[in-house]
Amino acid sequence: MSGPSIPPAARPLYWSVRRELWENRSLYIAPLGAAVVAMLAFFFSLANLPRSMRAPGGEAEDSHMSIIMPYGHVSILLVVTAFVVGVFYCLDALYGERRDRSILFWKSLPVSDLVTVLAKAAIPLVVLPLIVFAITFIEQLIMLLLSAAVLQFSGLGVAMLWAHVPLFEMALVLLYCLVVTALWHAPIYAWLLLVSVWARRTTFLWAFFPPAAVCVFEKITFNTTHVASFLGYRLLGLYPEAIRSPVDPHFVRLAQLTPGQFLASPGLWSGLLFAALFLAAAARLRRYRGPI
Repeated sequence: MSGPSIPPAARPLYWSVRRELWENRSLYIAPLGAAVVAMLAFFFSLANLPRSMRAPGGEAEDSHMSIIMPYGHVSILLVVTAFVVGVFYCLDALYGERRDRSILFWKSLPVSDLVTVLAKAAIPLVVLPLIVFAITFIEQLIMLLLSAAVLQFSGLGVAMLWAHVPLFEMALVLLYCLVVTALWHAPIYAWLLLVSVWARRTTFLWAFFPPAAVCVFEKITFNTTHVASFLGYRLLGLYPEAIRSPVDPHFVRLAQLTPGQFLASPGLWSGLLFAALFLAAAARLRRYRGPI
């Protein structure tokens, strides 16, 4: 069987990304582990499902939230897991190859430093969101089928369940949220890759101590929190830009998505500009970096 048809110019990047997946099993093991934990918790909540479906008319909204909340919890848990995995992956991506001296082998291959850095940046920006989307959709589908089986066994119909749990709408919203989150957090991942290629040890401290020190210095000296507010905005400020208020994390409808407003946000494009600068600096630094 022949492999996928890849343009010659893109083959180094394609195989570099595949190499990252081969060497970093945590990229899919961690989301799978989080999904298993969420599924175990969902099993215990199935006992209350028939009672939720029998709620009287005055409690219809509460019934809807109790039914759909586990699906929202799964999405939130896996999105947070992807971010944490992406942070630790970026901190070790370029530092690890210097620590174990494998950088000598990889530099002997006809793959440029820029391609290597871009392949590593593609993991948190492209690969992890796709992995999380696939795992989340499959898990939510299994949850829906299990719920239908419990309701059928309890003598209740499954029609109301489909009305309460619009699976495909939730999947589209999840895909949108994963894309905008990856774009918004691009400068964070790029900064971590830059630290990974520069630091000789303790990459975690070099990545997070300087911003924290600046925040403390500003607070003590000027009694202001501008830097801390900016960092908070870069971490969580995407949702007011990408989703129309009010935002319920358990269930966001398609009508609430605002991709045009998000694409017009200055914060998005300034962040992508800094991400490009950090990645270019990381590629240049790798050219002169050797084993530790």
